[in-house]
Amino acid sequence: MMAAARWLLLCSALATLGVPGAARASAGCAGAALAVQILGSGGPAAEPGRASSGYLLWQGGRSRVLVDAGGGVFVRFGEAGARIEDLELIAITHLHVDHVADLPAILKTGFFSGRNRPLPLAGPDGNEVMPAMDEFVRILFDPAKGAFRYLSGFLDGSGGLFRLDVHPVPSRSGTPRTVFEHAAFRVDAVGVRHGPLPALAYRIISEGKRIVFSGDLNGDNPAFARLARGADVLVMDHAVPDDADPVARRLHATPREIGRMAGEAGVKMLLLSHRMGRTLGREDESLTAIRQHYQGPVRFAEDLQCARIPLASDESMR
Repeated sequence: MMAAARWLLLCSALATLGVPGAARASAGCAGAALAVQILGSGGPAAEPGRASSGYLLWQGGRSRVLVDAGGGVFVRFGEAGARIEDLELIAITHLHVDHVADLPAILKTGFFSGRNRPLPLAGPDGNEVMPAMDEFVRILFDPAKGAFRYLSGFLDGSGGLFRLDVHPVPSRSGTPRTVFEHAAFRVDAVGVRHGPLPALAYRIISEGKRIVFSGDLNGDNPAFARLARGADVLVMDHAVPDDADPVARRLHATPREIGRMAGEAGVKMLLLSHRMGRTLGREDESLTAIRQHYQGPVRFAEDLQCARIPLASDESMR
């Protein structure tokens, strides 16, 4: 009960933050035992103070996993105090520009760091609409034809760059699968439905806690419910309102569908991100729809927001 009370108190404090992003960063996640930090709470439409999609898992005081790298995430990565030397994995949900545009810029920072060990990079397989993750990396860095061919060292570890260890993940599988294992955490993924695009959702399990990132998905995802079951934090795509048109609903879950998925999965806290003009200013309306199915804590994400996740060891010290 003490842990739950502290968690709710933290969420309330985060929800009322009104200070600029840089000020929030100074009191952010750096050094946290376990936390998720919002690097980008927006989407593909330019909104003041919002980068596109990007999230950090902090574990053991270090920035361990980067999930997505949309436009503006490069800046937020630096503001958060994250270090590319500490990353164990970059996990990309899908290849829309608002989820991957800053990937080359973030990788380039490694040239100015002490990192020389390979960096695992997970992402979806491909189809007729989008390339697979390994093909996308080749398009960026191929030494003969790549868009950024001067950075071809990311393919083989030459030129003062670390090598990318790229893992395409099947996106049409309805069964969660482990895509990365570390001594301190495990990362699972499952394919989700985001229109015609190959897309993934991720779950990170660390210290007995579960943090789930939906990426972009619609409301018809039974596989996602299995991945999200019992999540301590669910970072959820919140791009469209309940009255969205059929095209938008094929890409994104509505608030009512978000509430249903969170309720069925029994998640402990819902953090709504990927916020856009279609939902900004309609928070009360969204919350009312979500509450039809989910009664747990709901928070609306802001850039550089930090959600520290209380651990059992924290309570033992009180």
